[in-house]
Amino acid sequence: MAFAIDYRRSAAALAAFVLTSVLFWFGNDLDPWWPLLWFAPLPVLLFALRSSWWGAALLAGLSVLAGSLSMWHYFRVLHAPFWVWAAVYSIAALVFVAAVLLFRALLRRGAFWSALLAFPAAWVTYEYARNLLTPHGTAGSFAYSQLDFLPFLQLASITGPWGMSFLLFLFPAALAVGVHLHPTAPKQAWRVVGAGLGVLVLVLIFGAVRLALPAPPGQEVTVGLLSSDEAANGGVVEGVEAERLFRDYAREAEKLAARGAQVIVLPEKLAAIVDPDTKSSDAIFQSLADKIKATIVVGVVYVALPTKYNEARVYAPGAPMLRYDKHHMLPPFESNLQPGTTLTLMPGRSQTWGVAICKDMDFTQLSREYGEAGAGLMLAPAWDFNVDRGWHGHIAVMRGVESGFSVVRAARNGYLTVSDNRGKILAETRSDSAPFAALMAQAPAIHDRTLYVLFGDWFAWLSIGILAFTLTRIFAKAD
Repeated sequence: MAFAIDYRRSAAALAAFVLTSVLFWFGNDLDPWWPLLWFAPLPVLLFALRSSWWGAALLAGLSVLAGSLSMWHYFRVLHAPFWVWAAVYSIAALVFVAAVLLFRALLRRGAFWSALLAFPAAWVTYEYARNLLTPHGTAGSFAYSQLDFLPFLQLASITGPWGMSFLLFLFPAALAVGVHLHPTAPKQAWRVVGAGLGVLVLVLIFGAVRLALPAPPGQEVTVGLLSSDEAANGGVVEGVEAERLFRDYAREAEKLAARGAQVIVLPEKLAAIVDPDTKSSDAIFQSLADKIKATIVVGVVYVALPTKYNEARVYAPGAPMLRYDKHHMLPPFESNLQPGTTLTLMPGRSQTWGVAICKDMDFTQLSREYGEAGAGLMLAPAWDFNVDRGWHGHIAVMRGVESGFSVVRAARNGYLTVSDNRGKILAETRSDSAPFAALMAQAPAIHDRTLYVLFGDWFAWLSIGILAFTLTRIFAKAD
């Protein structure tokens, strides 16, 4: 009989491990299938309520690590050693273990409402701390697995990514509490499950209504995007090659202008230009902007020794050239570049336009500052790594929902993407789809003032408060 009991427990542990690992693998990889992540923690939570604490901890940690192996290929593409992957996901695994054990402890003490809230609050606290303390911002947040779930994505306009991650963990926690309580307290079980599902239904109703509402009055801008992944145009060229590349891009940009493009965005770090010898490169694009009556955004490495900047230079017809220096660098590839500290805003044809570069869009604070300034259109040169063209390239889509602007993002080794302030991708093509990939679309240049812009990371701080409160419940009486 003892052998049979051990066998059943081992089979349950194995099933929970396989299910959670597979759901995390496919629900949160470089091309996630969004429904899976809603259920990923559930098998581990159910097992944890029927096992020892150390068994629950071991299973929870191993499940996250196994599920995160889907990202190992990405780390190899970045030439990161194995220990970097191990460090990143070991921390995530330890946090998940702590969240599961807190959930287990509270529920076994009868504090089921506290258990319901503690599990998602612990995870959101971790994601928010990682956003503040690491150079990668919100990248890796579970919220990004839901970019295709547009009604749910609208929650970002109120809470940022934090509310989305919270609900992703609240849902399986509610189901686990319901399963645990149902044999002895079925009415209470239905109350908990009903509360969890009720919140989700309200969020989805809000999202559906927001998607259905007509856009506020404003002007659409015809945008053009260009990128070339040809070997001759790779890297960061200099000197004669830089001038040749600029002229090639200028030729293609003129074709887009002939088709009606009013603003044209080129990728990040096309070439290096060295102060004070920048007049020839600036003249190429300034004279073109004056000729075609369109604004051109060009990504360069601007060298003003001893300092180098990852810069976007903006050429508008009949106006002085504007500069934007990237704020958030990608280590170690950009550790030699000086971060910028200011916004670059320009008056568009109806509303304000802003400029950011690639990884800047991984950070909520910078986008909120543009939202506070009334930006209706963000122009973003970028450079991805092919394999992450969707995973990283689409992070910028959520910034538009949070801060109320459309995003025009032109990447090398990625996508040319235009998205609106509801997170809808209006047009997209791969940067390797032609020797010079080109995309044209109508982008709404309309600023939508969101609650997230007004109140910032209030939900992350609420989650921290919930976590602190539920920790005190460990030593208190049941709910």
